[in-house]
Amino acid sequence: MKIRLEKAIVSDAKTIFDMQVKAFTPLLEKYKDYDISPANEKIDRTLARINNRNGGFYKILADNILVGAICIWRNKTQFWISPMFISPKYQGRGIAQKAIRLVKSMFPEATSWELATLLEEKRNCYLYEKMGFIQTGIRMKINNRTTLVYYRLEC
Repeated sequence: MKIRLEKAIVSDAKTIFDMQVKAFTPLLEKYKDYDISPANEKIDRTLARINNRNGGFYKILADNILVGAICIWRNKTQFWISPMFISPKYQGRGIAQKAIRLVKSMFPEATSWELATLLEEKRNCYLYEKMGFIQTGIRMKINNRTTLVYYRLEC
């Protein structure tokens, strides 16, 4: 499977938004994290990410099929990933790993990459740790069901 990233444009917003909601809704239902869940965002947030001059959304394409997206934000040489999602139909195929590798190669000036995920989602934590991300020690309790855990990868 050939994975590539393509910068999203405004006309991609509805498709990315719909895919994001579909990808994160099971987690929202499980953890009731209404204030932070990408499934609970409005499309305006997707548009703002696409138009962010310090980053943007990138479509994740597998064999030219849109399977997810990754949003990158930068502050000089420090980069932040949020959100990243793969359509449930395509999860578990190594696509997220390939997308992270691709985005890192697109920004060789990065000195670090950071992200946050739900501590209770062990598969996500395993993925990031497998990719070399290390927990920063910062955790934010969202509610009695879930906690955000922060990761960093030094380049």
